[in-house]
Amino acid sequence: MTTTDPLIGMVLALAAPQGQQVSPLIQLLPFAIVLAIFYFVIMLPMKKRQKKVQEFLAGLKEGDKVVTTGGIFGSIAKVRDDAVQLQIAPNVRVDVAKAAIVGYQGQPPVVEASNT
Repeated sequence: MTTTDPLIGMVLALAAPQGQQVSPLIQLLPFAIVLAIFYFVIMLPMKKRQKKVQEFLAGLKEGDKVVTTGGIFGSIAKVRDDAVQLQIAPNVRVDVAKAAIVGYQGQPPVVEASNT
């Protein structure tokens, strides 16, 4: 007998009896638990954050003082569907995508900056 024989005997003792079958529902239970944890820990907070960002971008109006992802400070001169026009200095206006606006000046960012 080799040194692995007691280990093999223990594993075989823990195995289910050959005459009985495990219910498929019981086999899927761990998988369902992992999916539920994934949903509540990752997906639900991400959906809430995305909704908050969409509400922020939809609520932008002329005169708001904002900050872009590139760190440009300015006030909104015009609002369009997918872009805004920022006045960054007297008589200097730039067009910026709405998605590039991260928050209001002097407040924490609404949109989390991506590391890509």
